[in-house]
Amino acid sequence: GVVEACLLHMLKRRAAGFLRTDKVAALFTKVGKTYAIAGDVCKKVQELQQQVEGRKNQPNGQEPLKRQGSTTSRTPVLTPQAIKHIWVRTALIEKVLDKIVQYIVDNCSKYYEKEALLADPVCGPILASLLVGPCALEYTKLKTADRYWTDPSADELVQRHRIHGAHGRQDSPSKRPALGIRKRHSSGSTSEDRFAASAREYVESLHQNSRTHLLYGKNNVLVQPKDDLEAIPGYLSLHQSADSLTLKWTPNQLMNGTLGDSE
Repeated sequence: GVVEACLLHMLKRRAAGFLRTDKVAALFTKVGKTYAIAGDVCKKVQELQQQVEGRKNQPNGQEPLKRQGSTTSRTPVLTPQAIKHIWVRTALIEKVLDKIVQYIVDNCSKYYEKEALLADPVCGPILASLLVGPCALEYTKLKTADRYWTDPSADELVQRHRIHGAHGRQDSPSKRPALGIRKRHSSGSTSEDRFAASAREYVESLHQNSRTHLLYGKNNVLVQPKDDLEAIPGYLSLHQSADSLTLKWTPNQLMNGTLGDSE
């Protein structure tokens, strides 16, 4: 939706189409006449729209367009939001949205007024550059509005992405790693529980959530606690919350679930 708002800002009337209500569609269609990549997106969008319309008109949920040699075995199920932004969405999933926007920026005088966002010599190229990152992703599963409540737990995240130190344990894939710490000289279970809770809280913070964002992380960062001790490899991470930045470092052995017999 944000990208569409940028594309529609001060779009020339002849570029938007005098009689078309979908101005984004008119823009993509016009660009597709002179830019092959945009033309391919137009064809894909038209196929998707035909399949969606065919699905609506097909009785009893039967699959449409099979006689027309459709390349997909099943008709894609698109949400109303996906259909609303189908042009930008298709270009994004096909990883060409940044190239199309860059082409529009390079030829902005054809499509936009002089005061338009994409006609600006700074803002236009910046927008195209910002889209390079999203176009590099594989959208195998798009996040839903309730993602904060459906994201995997910390235990599952540790199981999926265990951070191995230089001498990390090689557990079987089916064994869920325990977040705990064993101390040689322990005064009681309370101390162990406190360290285990701290470790669990740290691993939970490694995941993006509504309260804290992981800005940077790097494994095997060496820290030397004292001059006479050997440097210890660990995981260094930078987190951002609403009011602060926090730098954290945790030994790899603790990330793997135990400190063994070490102090």
